[in-house]
Amino acid sequence: SMSLTEAPARPAAHDIDRTAIDTIRTLAIDAVEKADSGHAGAPMAMAPVGYTLWQRFLRYDPDDPSFPNRDRFVLSAGHGSMLLYALIHLAGVKATDGAAKPLDRPSITLEDIKNFRQLGSPTAGHPEYGHAAGIETTTGPLGQGAGNSVGMAMASRWLAARYGEGLFDFNVYALCSDGDMMEGVSSEAASLAGHLRLSNLCWLWDDNTVTIEGHTELAFDEDVAERFRGYGWSTLVVDDANDCEALARAFETFAITNDRPTLIVVKSVIGYGSPHKQGTSKAHSDALGAEEVRLTKEAYGWPPEAQFLVPDGVHQALGEPMRARAKTLRAAWEAARATLKRDKPELDAELGLMAARHLPADWDKHLPRFDADAKGLATREASGKALNAIAKAVPWMIGGAADLAPSTKTLIDGADSLEAFSPGGRNLHFGIREHAMGAIANGLALSGLRPFVATFLIFSDYMRPPTRLAALMRQPVVYVFTHDSIGLGQDGPTHQPIEQLAALRAIPGFCVIRPCDANETVEAWRVAAERADGPTALILSRQAVPTLDRSRYASAEGLRRGGYVLAGEGEPTPDVILIATGAEIGLCVAAAETLEGEGIKTRVVSLPSFDLFEAQDLGYRHSVLPPAVKARVAVEAAAALGWDRYAGPEGEIIAMRSFGSSAPAKDLMQHFGFTAEAVVAAARRQCHRQ
Repeated sequence: SMSLTEAPARPAAHDIDRTAIDTIRTLAIDAVEKADSGHAGAPMAMAPVGYTLWQRFLRYDPDDPSFPNRDRFVLSAGHGSMLLYALIHLAGVKATDGAAKPLDRPSITLEDIKNFRQLGSPTAGHPEYGHAAGIETTTGPLGQGAGNSVGMAMASRWLAARYGEGLFDFNVYALCSDGDMMEGVSSEAASLAGHLRLSNLCWLWDDNTVTIEGHTELAFDEDVAERFRGYGWSTLVVDDANDCEALARAFETFAITNDRPTLIVVKSVIGYGSPHKQGTSKAHSDALGAEEVRLTKEAYGWPPEAQFLVPDGVHQALGEPMRARAKTLRAAWEAARATLKRDKPELDAELGLMAARHLPADWDKHLPRFDADAKGLATREASGKALNAIAKAVPWMIGGAADLAPSTKTLIDGADSLEAFSPGGRNLHFGIREHAMGAIANGLALSGLRPFVATFLIFSDYMRPPTRLAALMRQPVVYVFTHDSIGLGQDGPTHQPIEQLAALRAIPGFCVIRPCDANETVEAWRVAAERADGPTALILSRQAVPTLDRSRYASAEGLRRGGYVLAGEGEPTPDVILIATGAEIGLCVAAAETLEGEGIKTRVVSLPSFDLFEAQDLGYRHSVLPPAVKARVAVEAAAALGWDRYAGPEGEIIAMRSFGSSAPAKDLMQHFGFTAEAVVAAARRQCHRQ
């Protein structure tokens, strides 16, 4: 360990590796200084780790950054983004187009680094997937990248099991901070990774003992390595982040460890080289300041006045060994792909579809249709049937639940479980780990698979960060959220969702669908399966709901437009419009019959998805909800937030204004006012008011 006040000793002559490492450090320093914002301390400390991994071990083709069998490097400590940007720039990683084809220009230029954290620059404050090739996932919310890496490692093994190890055997490396290790999601993910014996997964823990508030002892003094050994991980320690040979030995040990994941504990000094800030929380974030930058560069033996300097030979030192390894890797991969195409053309075709995020031509041919049934069935039951119909046609659709597959109806019939010794299984058992489940699902999706995950709607709260990141990254994860209202009954208010629907609807780009019956549920799955550029949540009932007679009511295909006229379309200016989602549509249908009998012209609108409805043109939306009709009743057994848009300023909203209660579902519905009689009464009030 070094003194916190002395600059580190430097040899008089730098070799090219040292020069490259110091280039990474000074690029981070200069970028943060110019932006007057950011985190240079972690890149300064971990530059030797990133350089050693990329230059000597990472199987990655800078000329084709979307190469399917590339090793993945995940910067879970996303605040240290300049480490990743510098590596991408110095390795000469090429940019890609929308189809992931490489372009003849760099992914991140020196100009981009100079524009660190500026509007429109790919070098955002935290790495953002899709902004530049070489960024494997969006990170920054600590622990998320660690969870993603477990999904990627699972995907590597799954792909190998289906298509062959000659095609897929990529390793996944995640660089984690002290903060990552504190966040509970990383513990959940590490526990599952150990259980699955993911020997292709390596986490690098930047053990610098510093967080924003000071020394980690303020909140964190456990034996992390011992904890990971308890999870079933191999643990290695590198005592000095600057010891590239010790780092190399650790990576070599990881490479030959074939029965468990590996944690490499890297002892580092945050802000390494800064005479007055290294090893302190002052090095964590914000610019060093001009004088400290000068002193730090002098400590590196670097020209103190030079800014954004990339000395001759640095690009080659990093990029050439990577390209040499990639050439060998690609040749083997292309030979294996040619063999697959010759011997198993149907599997080769699957890989093509998966890469393009397309579905097989006949993917929906097994989707069920449900006959009218007054008793009906729970939408979770209909969902299970639809899920299985799609899974039969889309073999790379895999998923599971947080220990709730029997309740959420999310088991793929006849498929194996994904376990340590059956990595190609399609039924995933996440255990009671919702947060890790969400983060792992993002890793699976980023690897080309089509994951679905499931739990009760109330527990979507436990996985809020990864659902948000799925939307931010536009990943096609499907969330099956069942037990969608107080209608679940006697489990009571701890399990009865109230505000969750509104919260999910608030996420930009997140498609939330609450179908009203079995046939709408099938259509909801159709929408979810076809969505290649964003996540979808299916909000499903525990209790049975009537299957509507579609010869009397409009086709369930209307769901695809988010909202549609279910009944009363023939009347262009109804006296009153009843609007609902899910099970509450049944109340509106019953109420409409009563109102029509009283001579009140009634329209019933099914509005299963706000998101899909708002995507329609104004003319369509007005045809469903004519602005001239002010008498409206909106019904949903959830928080009222958001419904004023559709009820209008004069309409009435029948919704939950409190938490629920523990009682049989019928009693709860009566108690909280979700009855056909209550809808009729509200409609009458609306008509009298106009």
